Amino acid sequence: MTTAYPLDLHEAAALPASRDQRVWTPQDGALPALYLSHGAPPLFEESSWMTELFDWAQSMPKPKAILIVSAHWESAPVSLSASGTAVPLVYDFGGFAQRYYEMTYPTPDAADLARRVAAMLPANERVHQHPSRGLDHGAWVPLKVMYPAADVPTLQLSLPTHDPAKLLALGARLKPLRDEGVLIIGSGFMTHGLPFLSRGHFTGAEGPPGWSRDFDTWAAEALARGDVDALADYARLAPGMPYAHPTVEHYTPLFVTLGAATDPEAPAVTTVDGFFFGLSKRSVQVA
Repeated sequence: MTTAYPLDLHEAAALPASRDQRVWTPQDGALPALYLSHGAPPLFEESSWMTELFDWAQSMPKPKAILIVSAHWESAPVSLSASGTAVPLVYDFGGFAQRYYEMTYPTPDAADLARRVAAMLPANERVHQHPSRGLDHGAWVPLKVMYPAADVPTLQLSLPTHDPAKLLALGARLKPLRDEGVLIIGSGFMTHGLPFLSRGHFTGAEGPPGWSRDFDTWAAEALARGDVDALADYARLAPGMPYAHPTVEHYTPLFVTLGAATDPEAPAVTTVDGFFFGLSKRSVQVA
């Protein structure tokens, strides 16, 4: 007897609600900005996490468009992904089942959003648009769960720096998009110390490592009190470093999200918590 694949079950249950989801109107006011821990292809095998992400998407009106910054596209100056219809995906991972390399996420044309974003960035900074670069897995994997109908125009923005101050400023420039029904997302992972995980973390035989728990607790408390200065000084203040983030690209998209907040120092709301393979999947939204 063949066991149903969790993503197939998720989509069967979620697609009707996703298609019927009410679309944002100006009367709704600004959409929140999100920071999410995106997982990787194994997210599609974690039913409870998929439900959490989908319920989060359902708690808001369906956005008119999505602008997402992923840990997996570090490029300066700021670059934009291809904005056409059904742009091919980037399968930027290895060692997984073949089905992951055959998945699609054919979103509608996002050219209007690309023009809008380019116009919002400093006139003296060149914005490069890649005509063929699609969404990488930091974008399409969580969005395939959150918006399985693939009916929202989606554009990816590169992560041009890891400097919190510059990323906060970038988010602030993008903030007006929220009033236009655009969902701004920073996509990373609240802890990402993959080199320091053991086989027991992947099998579930061991609980989260101390460095992952400690960093997660510290970040949760700083986010809850809106302490942007502490979050920005993570290299010096955060427990669990550098194990929690031996490289920081999965953490720093948070600052684009905070920069896009109406008040970056207002408390962030945790929407997803817990651990996956020992890593913190904490995800938050800001108003």
